[in-house]
Amino acid sequence: MLLRLHDFFRLRTSPILFFGSAAIVIGFVVLTLLMPTGMGEFFGAGSGWIYDNLGWFYISGVTIFLIFLIYKASGRFGRIKLGADGDEPEHSDIAWFGMLFAAGIGTILMFWAVAEPANHFANPPREGQLGVEPRSMEAANEAMGFTLYHFGLHTWTIFALPGLAFAYFIYKRNLPPRVSSIFQPMLGDKIHGPIGKGIDILAIVGTIFGVAVSIGLGTLQIHAGLANLLGISDSAWNFIMIIAVVTVIATISAVLGVDKGIKRLSNFNIWTAIALLLFVLITGPTVFMLRGMIEWTGVYVSMLPELAFWNDTLADTGWQNGWTIFYWAWTVAWAPFVGIFIARISRGRSVRQFVAGVLGLPTLFTIIWFGIWGAGVFDIELNGDGGLVDTVLDDGVEGALFAFLNEFPLATLTSSIAIMLVGVFFVTSMDSCSLVLDDMCNGYEGKAPLHQRAFWTIAIGTIAAILLTATGEGGLAALQNVALVLGLPFFILGYFMMYNLSRAMREDAGEIGFLRTRRWLKTLPPEEYERRMEETDESLQEAVVAPDYHEGTQPENAPDVDHADQPPIVEQYRVRTGDLPTVGPAQPGGPHVGR
Repeated sequence: MLLRLHDFFRLRTSPILFFGSAAIVIGFVVLTLLMPTGMGEFFGAGSGWIYDNLGWFYISGVTIFLIFLIYKASGRFGRIKLGADGDEPEHSDIAWFGMLFAAGIGTILMFWAVAEPANHFANPPREGQLGVEPRSMEAANEAMGFTLYHFGLHTWTIFALPGLAFAYFIYKRNLPPRVSSIFQPMLGDKIHGPIGKGIDILAIVGTIFGVAVSIGLGTLQIHAGLANLLGISDSAWNFIMIIAVVTVIATISAVLGVDKGIKRLSNFNIWTAIALLLFVLITGPTVFMLRGMIEWTGVYVSMLPELAFWNDTLADTGWQNGWTIFYWAWTVAWAPFVGIFIARISRGRSVRQFVAGVLGLPTLFTIIWFGIWGAGVFDIELNGDGGLVDTVLDDGVEGALFAFLNEFPLATLTSSIAIMLVGVFFVTSMDSCSLVLDDMCNGYEGKAPLHQRAFWTIAIGTIAAILLTATGEGGLAALQNVALVLGLPFFILGYFMMYNLSRAMREDAGEIGFLRTRRWLKTLPPEEYERRMEETDESLQEAVVAPDYHEGTQPENAPDVDHADQPPIVEQYRVRTGDLPTVGPAQPGGPHVGR
């Protein structure tokens, strides 16, 4: 039956994965529309259990993933190419960097640029534990430390781990672009069986719901911006029109593909975002912002070791549930999509380049981004008339960015640009997601029917629109809870990713055995050498004064190193004892011929 449906719609994909995923998504939407309260309570109970019992698991797990990535990148396997050994990167560093943000994090950076520093400034995360006074200078430092923790290395670790695993198994082992491929060392050809298909369906459904949460947040922010500029109402039709326009553009971009669609939009958006950031920097308290950005880099670095393992154990305020744990659980739900997309644009890079780029470049940009926006918030509150934080708390986080821009010149223009930025980030999130979902269902990266690729973009937009308008805030909350619940299995699978990736690298590159190095002779100070010479110490046969090595011990392919000229005292000892050096100074690399 599924095959007949597949042929009827002229698809070219896996019928089980395509229709199985679609059935689950449609079933959830129908049940949510019919029983919004019941569905909300069901998934709310599940997410509540995760918050209460597994917060420690998420906090420690992401840090373990980060340590694993750094270890792999800095070790022997860091030189492995993600692709054939001779492959070169397909995209320039700048284009690659821009597309990293196309996978969804760009929307999040726009949404929380002002909202998170303002929230933590008014409600310090460790107010109960350390007695941090709200709206104080100490609260400002705390706010920036936590904000950078939430959007820096740890968030990108959640994307980088599956991204590295996907890149390795897809391009090094030439396996299908599916989550099940990562388990090939454990499952073998069973990745094509029921277990593999179950993993892939779960990944597809989790990705749809995770991205739909981002779409919902983005829609709320675009609506807040339009309300600020044009005074539009909270009518359901306004939300539907926003989602519809963005979905149409995203569908066109998805049909055009990575190079013509996503790449061009990403490059445009990253440069526009930088231009907006520079405008805020130049027209705002420039020196204060630059000083704050540098200072909060240090705050982040100093707080990171503690926050990486902080669980709010003693104060037990529950603050982490709504922030850190929610971020990690939600992010991991759509990490497979981001991971595959990052893998797709990273072919030809080494493991070390991949990890350094995916962790380092976005984190550096995040520090600059939040450093400037955050400094602007604190300048208004501590050095200006204030009121911004109260506006954010009273009117909601979705309007925080526009309330901030109202404090700067050309507010109408900059707000319009911000709305466009959110919209384009919105578009690149949807179209890149549709490409990845299509590849996951198909099991290959190739030409698929255009209507099949467009289906995923339209489906995501439709789901977000129905849940956001038909059930209001309850629908979005239910969507968030579903993403959290579906994210738990993937968080557990992260540990299997580490095992399978390590095992595959050892199998392909060989176990780490004895590493041959040059064997260097014992180097002694001249006076000690002379003393031992007088004592006729036999150890001088393996000793020199000028550092040198045994000829023939250099590893294969090692660069040439000239032998050192030894001082007369060494030659005197050798002539007197008849001990010939391994090489002579007059003939580097050759036997000693005497003088």
